[in-house]
Amino acid sequence: MAHPRMFDDDDPVLGRLREVALALPDAAEKVSHGSPAFFTTKVFAYYGGSVKVGAGYERHGQSLLVLADPAERPALLGDDRFFHPMYLGPSGWVGLDLDAGTDWGEVRELVETSYRLTAGVRRVRRLDEGTAR
Repeated sequence: MAHPRMFDDDDPVLGRLREVALALPDAAEKVSHGSPAFFTTKVFAYYGGSVKVGAGYERHGQSLLVLADPAERPALLGDDRFFHPMYLGPSGWVGLDLDAGTDWGEVRELVETSYRLTAGVRRVRRLDEGTAR
Protein backbone atom coordinates (compact mmCIF):
# COMPACT_ATOMS: atom_id res chain seq x y z
CA MET A 1 0.00 0.00 0.00
CA ALA A 2 1.36 3.41 -0.99
CA HIS A 3 1.81 6.12 1.63
CA PRO A 4 -0.54 9.09 1.32
CA ARG A 5 1.00 12.25 -0.14
CA MET A 6 1.79 14.59 2.77
CA PHE A 7 2.89 17.76 0.96
CA ASP A 8 1.74 20.38 -1.52
CA ASP A 9 3.92 20.94 -4.60
CA ASP A 10 2.98 24.64 -4.51
CA ASP A 11 4.30 25.09 -0.94
CA PRO A 12 6.76 28.04 -1.17
CA VAL A 13 8.84 26.66 1.73
CA LEU A 14 9.28 23.38 -0.16
CA GLY A 15 10.19 25.43 -3.24
CA ARG A 16 13.01 27.17 -1.35
CA LEU A 17 14.26 23.85 0.00
CA ARG A 18 14.24 22.38 -3.51
CA GLU A 19 16.43 25.26 -4.72
CA VAL A 20 18.95 24.53 -1.97
CA ALA A 21 19.00 20.74 -2.26
CA LEU A 22 18.85 20.37 -6.03
CA ALA A 23 21.78 22.76 -6.54
CA LEU A 24 24.12 20.07 -5.17
CA PRO A 25 25.99 17.74 -7.59
CA ASP A 26 23.79 14.91 -8.91
CA ALA A 27 21.01 15.70 -6.43
CA ALA A 28 17.52 14.51 -7.32
CA GLU A 29 14.13 14.36 -5.66
CA LYS A 30 11.76 11.46 -5.06
CA VAL A 31 8.73 10.86 -2.88
CA SER A 32 9.48 8.54 0.02
CA HIS A 33 6.84 7.57 2.59
CA GLY A 34 4.62 10.39 1.28
CA SER A 35 7.20 13.18 1.60
CA PRO A 36 9.86 14.72 -0.67
CA ALA A 37 13.31 13.19 -0.23
CA PHE A 38 16.49 14.61 -1.75
CA PHE A 39 19.20 12.12 -2.65
CA THR A 40 22.19 11.08 -4.71
CA THR A 41 22.85 7.42 -3.95
CA LYS A 42 21.53 7.93 -0.41
CA VAL A 43 18.96 10.38 0.92
CA PHE A 44 20.54 13.51 2.42
CA ALA A 45 17.39 15.52 3.25
CA TYR A 46 13.65 15.04 3.76
CA TYR A 47 10.87 17.60 3.78
CA GLY A 48 8.51 16.86 6.65
CA GLY A 49 8.89 14.70 9.70
CA SER A 50 7.31 13.59 12.96
CA VAL A 51 8.11 13.31 16.64
CA LYS A 52 6.85 10.67 19.03
CA VAL A 53 4.26 11.96 21.50
CA GLY A 54 2.98 9.40 23.98
CA ALA A 55 1.59 6.45 22.04
CA GLY A 56 1.19 8.57 18.90
CA TYR A 57 3.07 11.20 16.97
CA GLU A 58 3.03 14.88 16.07
CA ARG A 59 3.58 15.81 12.42
CA HIS A 60 6.02 18.59 11.50
CA GLY A 61 4.89 19.15 7.92
CA GLN A 62 7.04 22.15 7.07
CA SER A 63 10.34 20.87 8.36
CA LEU A 64 13.74 19.72 7.18
CA LEU A 65 15.32 16.45 8.27
CA VAL A 66 19.08 16.07 7.78
CA LEU A 67 21.89 13.83 8.93
CA ALA A 68 23.83 15.98 11.38
CA ASP A 69 27.57 16.13 11.89
CA PRO A 70 28.03 13.95 15.00
CA ALA A 71 30.07 16.70 16.71
CA GLU A 72 27.33 19.30 16.09
CA ARG A 73 24.28 17.15 16.81
CA PRO A 74 24.10 17.71 20.61
CA ALA A 75 24.22 21.50 20.14
CA LEU A 76 21.54 21.38 17.44
CA LEU A 77 19.22 19.29 19.62
CA GLY A 78 19.86 21.70 22.50
CA ASP A 79 18.37 24.49 20.36
CA ASP A 80 14.56 24.73 20.69
CA ARG A 81 14.17 25.09 16.91
CA PHE A 82 15.40 21.52 16.35
CA PHE A 83 13.74 18.20 17.14
CA HIS A 84 14.60 14.50 17.35
CA PRO A 85 12.62 12.94 14.47
CA MET A 86 10.88 9.58 14.75
CA TYR A 87 12.63 6.67 13.06
CA LEU A 88 15.65 8.66 11.79
CA GLY A 89 16.66 10.39 15.02
CA PRO A 90 18.40 7.32 16.49
CA SER A 91 20.58 7.21 13.34
CA GLY A 92 21.87 10.76 13.84
CA TRP A 93 19.24 12.78 11.99
CA VAL A 94 17.74 16.04 13.30
CA GLY A 95 14.67 18.02 12.30
CA LEU A 96 14.28 21.79 11.92
CA ASP A 97 10.90 23.47 11.56
CA LEU A 98 10.83 25.89 8.61
CA ASP A 99 8.76 29.09 8.66
CA ALA A 100 8.82 32.77 7.69
CA GLY A 101 11.74 33.37 10.08
CA THR A 102 13.92 30.58 8.67
CA ASP A 103 17.58 31.42 8.15
CA TRP A 104 18.11 29.94 4.68
CA GLY A 105 21.89 30.29 5.03
CA GLU A 106 21.68 27.93 8.00
CA VAL A 107 19.46 25.59 5.98
CA ARG A 108 22.07 25.53 3.18
CA GLU A 109 24.79 24.63 5.71
CA LEU A 110 22.71 21.84 7.25
CA VAL A 111 21.77 20.38 3.86
CA GLU A 112 25.37 20.59 2.62
CA THR A 113 26.69 18.89 5.76
CA SER A 114 24.20 16.05 5.34
CA TYR A 115 25.10 15.82 1.64
CA ARG A 116 28.81 15.59 2.52
CA LEU A 117 28.07 12.74 4.94
CA THR A 118 26.10 10.72 2.37
CA ALA A 119 27.11 11.65 -1.20
CA GLY A 120 30.52 10.02 -1.58
CA VAL A 121 34.01 11.32 -2.28
CA ARG A 122 33.62 12.20 -5.99
CA ARG A 123 30.45 14.21 -5.49
CA VAL A 124 31.91 16.05 -2.49
CA ARG A 125 34.99 16.85 -4.60
CA ARG A 126 32.71 18.27 -7.31
CA LEU A 127 30.93 20.34 -4.67
CA ASP A 128 34.26 21.69 -3.40
CA GLU A 129 35.36 22.47 -6.96
CA GLY A 130 32.09 24.31 -7.61
CA THR A 131 31.00 22.03 -10.46
CA ALA A 132 27.49 21.28 -9.21
CA ARG A 133 25.84 20.21 -12.44
